Amino acid sequence: MSKAILEVKNMKKSYGDLAVLKDISFQVKEGDVCVILGPSGSGKSTTLRLATMLEQMDDGSLIYEGKVACESKQGKAIYRGKQELKKVQETYGLVFQNFNLFPHYTVLKNVMDAPVSVLKREKKEAEKEARELLAKVGLEDKCDAYPDQLSGGQKQRVAIARALAMHPKILFFDEPTSALDPEITAGVLKILRDLAKEKMAMVIVTHEIAFARKVADHVIFMDGGVIVEEGRPEDVIDHSNNQRTRSFLKKLEEA
Repeated sequence: MSKAILEVKNMKKSYGDLAVLKDISFQVKEGDVCVILGPSGSGKSTTLRLATMLEQMDDGSLIYEGKVACESKQGKAIYRGKQELKKVQETYGLVFQNFNLFPHYTVLKNVMDAPVSVLKREKKEAEKEARELLAKVGLEDKCDAYPDQLSGGQKQRVAIARALAMHPKILFFDEPTSALDPEITAGVLKILRDLAKEKMAMVIVTHEIAFARKVADHVIFMDGGVIVEEGRPEDVIDHSNNQRTRSFLKKLEEA
């Protein structure tokens, strides 16, 4: 039986009086693709930011491969020390909506920089792997280009290669195709489909219903800071019994 790579338990987050996440629990197992759907403001991106420790949750527990990043004590999330969290952070990669590439680095240097500086890999070995990853995402001819010479879709693919260079056990994507036109979107989704075939565990926030139907092992529908429904894509997307889920999916299909 495959083990859980990520466990989120009773995660809560408020900004002032606004409770953005009310009690979120889910897990992702080895090789699973988990797609999170939901309207704007439902808490999807906040869930990703808390799961990747870009922000701290108010209460709840976060566990990666059995390593505890934080746990709930007396109604408050207590985080582990810096060294322990650093180990946890090596488990996952995050592909940002706005790519976050270093503008003054070439494409090749963007991909190989963290393995060399953070993981202390040999420069030669990191460069070889970076070139292989860029070939994998169809950008072997762009090694010497700079980010401002690339299209949005190409930047997104560099960001994916950069995340993969860190050998994560799980990858997070926040609306990976939201800023891209349909033709370019298809190319990025193909890379995600290929990663799914290779059994890379992923958590993907997206509005791409056809993609979710085809690739997800597990779909979560969020609204109002809670998980309204979760399950297999055929159950949540095609045969939902929940009125909120059905009306959201109908709106998406009409858009």
